[in-house]
Amino acid sequence: MIQEWEKEAKEHQKAYKYMLERGNKNRILNALPRLHEEAFAKIDCLQCANCCRNHSPRFKQPDIKRIAKSLRIKEGDLVARYLRLDNEGDYVTNSKPCPFLAEDNTCNIYDDRPSDCRRYPYTDEDVLLKRVQLTLKNATVCPATHSVLEQLLLLEGTKK
Repeated sequence: MIQEWEKEAKEHQKAYKYMLERGNKNRILNALPRLHEEAFAKIDCLQCANCCRNHSPRFKQPDIKRIAKSLRIKEGDLVARYLRLDNEGDYVTNSKPCPFLAEDNTCNIYDDRPSDCRRYPYTDEDVLLKRVQLTLKNATVCPATHSVLEQLLLLEGTKK
């Protein structure tokens, strides 16, 4: 069943895109830390885990090294067992949901997770503006991204 926020995120894609591309960049960037905190004060990632079910982070070499050490396996075994190269040459998980996602939506490698996971959904960073297509996609996957974008629409006066 599609949740209300997911439906709204799909319906507001054009408004989000317009705001991210043409809105007041300084005002948006200044508002992000507060909006990020407000969103995550209301949203419990452990109730959702859509990111881990639908996306794969990039696993950079330092991530692979750190995770392999934590799991007490060889780096090559980690890559062979859990990762593949995508069409951009990045290592990503070879399955969905993420093989490190536990049944209770916790992460089995949380303390050693990749940088992309630590930073996701980038709602407190300039990535939100620099990678508009990624932000638009994240809005349909992550309720926190949706919340931040909805508040930015209000701030920018593009939502009634």
